[in-house]
Amino acid sequence: MSDATRSEPSFDAAPLPQAGTAEPTTAVPADVAAELAELKQRHAEVSDAFLRAKAEVENTRRRAEEEVSKARKFAVESFAESMLPVKDSLEAALAIENATPEQLREGSHATLRQLAQALERHKVVELAPAAGSKFDPHQHQAISVVPSEHEANAVVAVLQKGYLIVDRVLRPALVTVSAPK
Repeated sequence: MSDATRSEPSFDAAPLPQAGTAEPTTAVPADVAAELAELKQRHAEVSDAFLRAKAEVENTRRRAEEEVSKARKFAVESFAESMLPVKDSLEAALAIENATPEQLREGSHATLRQLAQALERHKVVELAPAAGSKFDPHQHQAISVVPSEHEANAVVAVLQKGYLIVDRVLRPALVTVSAPK
């Protein structure tokens, strides 16, 4: 058949039924109608369950955001509460006008113990490497390199103690380090 003799399909014609389907009839068999009603019911249930689950996830996300916000806002509250006795002790020491040097020294030691206990309660650990220990760049900051009888890159002296919070460096220890020989 040549292209000239081939007729083009007309789009004005009624649509042909698809293969495997029958002409639509007005009467639907009872079992098909029951199955359709059951599927509509199941669809409604699943849609409702989906919407409820989606709302629950959104509520959980919102509550978690609120809790994180509150945790950030009040994270320092417990630490500040631990510092109040230290402040009270310092104010009490300053209120004594005729304190003897021994009283001031004793009060300073007591206040330092309070401060150390408060820091310890909040997992702030002192970092003071011993002389001769290996220099750790993750926990120490070398201020100078000096000749020493210690092996190379060993801590010679601690100029300022460092501090850790749990395992995180809050402030590195400032140290002098032995020079290579």
